[in-house]
Amino acid sequence: MIHPHTYIHPHAKLAENVKVDPFTVIHQDVEIGEGTWIGSNVTILEGARIGKNCRIFPGAVIAAIPQDMKYNGEKTFVEIGDNTTIREFVTVNRGTTDRKTTRVGNNCLIMAYCHIAHDCQVGNHCIMSNSSQMAGHVIMGDWAIIAGVCAIHQFVQIGQHAYIAGGSLVSKDVPPYIKAIRNPLSYGGVNSVGLKRRGFGLIQINHILDIYRIIYNKGMNTTQALEYIEEELPASDERDEIVSFIRNSGRGIIKRFSKNLLEEED
Repeated sequence: MIHPHTYIHPHAKLAENVKVDPFTVIHQDVEIGEGTWIGSNVTILEGARIGKNCRIFPGAVIAAIPQDMKYNGEKTFVEIGDNTTIREFVTVNRGTTDRKTTRVGNNCLIMAYCHIAHDCQVGNHCIMSNSSQMAGHVIMGDWAIIAGVCAIHQFVQIGQHAYIAGGSLVSKDVPPYIKAIRNPLSYGGVNSVGLKRRGFGLIQINHILDIYRIIYNKGMNTTQALEYIEEELPASDERDEIVSFIRNSGRGIIKRFSKNLLEEED
């Protein structure tokens, strides 16, 4: 049902059973899938591609142009997957020439007042809690959770199944399967509770724990630790994911918390 007090551009493509509440504006070159609900006072701009059975709450702005001085009007997009919820006053900006598209995956929850900047890639089953802010080009793996009021630096990568504590300043990459806590942001152990909830067995979790003990507790540098892991620990999807993530980290990974680390930040 389309409320009469909305504006929908004639070239926008909405599935037949999309519901749009009053005072919402939908621009041209927008596509919205079946069963999606768009609340009041939402603005959906050119280049938005929104999946099936999504919920977009009042005040959200989807597919505004990038907040990037290099943007020069090129045609870019925002893609939001199926079954994703976008809460009040969330902003998701379009891509730039870097990736052309800002993506939010399937089955995500983006809570009120979050910002997802240009060219970010948010995986499936992700959660961003209230007022967390994501700068450009960030990559967030599947099942990752960002608690409230976090600030995430551009080009940071967040591994799958990672958890970042509320109020964090995230300037380094956060490897998969771990908790990132404290200030400055540091390794806080494996995200065992989250992994159990998602069906990981005790053997898998202990295997991940063994990997991170080598990385963070054995006194090796990163290169030595990764070589040791590949030589001494049995191959697994989890091992390969962790090693690949760290080897390909552009900003370097977060460290283990120590008094020395605190002094470095001071």
